[in-house]
Amino acid sequence: MRFDELDIPYELMDGIKAMGFDETTPIQEAAIPPILEGKDLIGIAQTGTGKTAAFLIPLMSILMDMGERKGVGALIVVPTRELAVQIDQAAQGLSYFTGMSSMAIYGGGDGMDFKQERAALTGGTDIIIATPGRILSHINLGYVPLSTLPVLVLDEADRMLDMGFYNDIMRIIRATNPNRQTLMFSATMPDKILQLTSQILNNPVTVSIALSKPAEGVEQIAYSVYEEQKNPLLVEILKSEDWKSVIVFSGTKRIVSQIDAFLQKKGLNSRAISSDLEQGEREEVLLGFRNRRIPILVATNVVSRGIDIDDIEMVINFDVPRDAEEYVHRIGRTARASRKGRAVTLVSPGEQGQFHRIEQLIGQVVIKPEAPASLGPTPEYAPSGKRRREGEGGRPKGKGGFKKQGGGNNRRFNSNNGKPKSNPNGGRVGE
Repeated sequence: MRFDELDIPYELMDGIKAMGFDETTPIQEAAIPPILEGKDLIGIAQTGTGKTAAFLIPLMSILMDMGERKGVGALIVVPTRELAVQIDQAAQGLSYFTGMSSMAIYGGGDGMDFKQERAALTGGTDIIIATPGRILSHINLGYVPLSTLPVLVLDEADRMLDMGFYNDIMRIIRATNPNRQTLMFSATMPDKILQLTSQILNNPVTVSIALSKPAEGVEQIAYSVYEEQKNPLLVEILKSEDWKSVIVFSGTKRIVSQIDAFLQKKGLNSRAISSDLEQGEREEVLLGFRNRRIPILVATNVVSRGIDIDDIEMVINFDVPRDAEEYVHRIGRTARASRKGRAVTLVSPGEQGQFHRIEQLIGQVVIKPEAPASLGPTPEYAPSGKRRREGEGGRPKGKGGFKKQGGGNNRRFNSNNGKPKSNPNGGRVGE
């Protein structure tokens, strides 16, 4: 579907066209019409499907048609500061010709930031994008006019519940207009999300986009190694060539800090980013990574969805993600906008079963070349507890992983996995 086929105000259409977007993505095509009709909606979709525009465009259209009103027009609640900023940037771009206002509200700032946020909340800002704790801080002070709120959006609801925000979300909802339109977006649909939807949505339309498969442009590789071999292998990979933009993911802040310290000790230019950093420090690190002053970013899962950079060359999973959705989210940071990229996962013996389940869910066997001989003996990849046949996830015969290019000293990282195919997605509004 083309955007000009939708019932959208021309000022908003001008913003969409100015950003170079013509056709809707599947989640946008399915979600925008019922939202425009004023219906509650549950959208089950992954990062990278265009879901941000799937709710921003129709809620902007609704607010423009509404005319004058009191208080905030739409409140979008998100799990992280990075996602709040990202959505605010998208809102500013789409609404450029509309005169609509938006503001991201999140913790970590100073008293001046808080005053500016209060002014935005009490001054009738059209769109507020906020993290749960920060918006509650304002609500508790009694001046946030949400009793007439037309539209409430909960984005990445599963992530917010995983982070322990259930009670905060319910307190926010109790402060809002009971007759509001409510939109909820989630990458997964566990029981606790179903419970939440039954409590806060009214006869919702459900739009489900199937589990995203890794983009064809992502060259996937996994190494079967012992836990103590992960650090030296990571250094070997990062020194294999002159990488300009790499993210190393780990599930915990403690391991992220340890990885960063180890890489810097080995002379690599890396920086860690996690919720432990002050907001100004996080923004500084992300800016340095974006402009490639910092080529290696070591990050936790919490910030993975807030990193909206198109030209990341490689993603390395230092540990195996907890599920297939998280795996797709992590490696989806590379090979964006029809580019090619590489995703490497380091799999210890205790993680083999978990990684095998991920392979089954994404419907793909990830090639597993031999690790560099310098690491010494490595474990066989045998998640079922017995030797797997060649071609069913076992490690291929022969040497693999690294080879010299042109007889020089520049060792190039090589998966021996053939050439990845392109995955064109031009002309669509992304995350």
